[in-house]
Amino acid sequence: MIFMQRQFSRRLKKRTDYKQRLALLKSGEHRVVVRKSLNNIHIQIISYDTKGDRTVLENTSNNLKKLGWKAHCGSIPAAYLVGYQTGKKILSSGIKKVIPDIGLQTTSKENSLYAVFKGLKDSGVDISIGDSVPTDEKIKGKHIADYAKKLKSLSKERYEKQFSSYIKNNLDPENLEKHFDEIKSKIK
Repeated sequence: MIFMQRQFSRRLKKRTDYKQRLALLKSGEHRVVVRKSLNNIHIQIISYDTKGDRTVLENTSNNLKKLGWKAHCGSIPAAYLVGYQTGKKILSSGIKKVIPDIGLQTTSKENSLYAVFKGLKDSGVDISIGDSVPTDEKIKGKHIADYAKKLKSLSKERYEKQFSSYIKNNLDPENLEKHFDEIKSKIK
């Protein structure tokens, strides 16, 4: 009984869906694992080995700062860019196809997980993502820029509080789309 509890403790704690994991492993493809926190997006490319999973490549949205990214690293534009950057690294390492592994995370249409997958696909990686990806406007941060414009006209104080990190980094939130394009061209 103790052996069974240890063997299935991850299932009991709702950390692993073994049915889903088995299906992913049977494919024989590299898996792209995306984990999102409030301020960062972490991507790992994992390959299966009988001795245990092996991380082939790893990237986080904080690495975008090295390219000059001044906006929030947990946003949809940052998710796309880190996916795009990771895709370029994947292709240079000789991997051409990956399958998404989101684990037990719940997803909604057009969220940052799908932005990462769209970034991977746009970089040239073969990945099946369906039709839940964000629009190009959302990926470039138009919704953030529009909200910033609206908030600035309503209350300068709330605007400065909401976008304090953008202002601190000398980035006008209304120009996020332009900043996005600059960083994407640096990744290319």
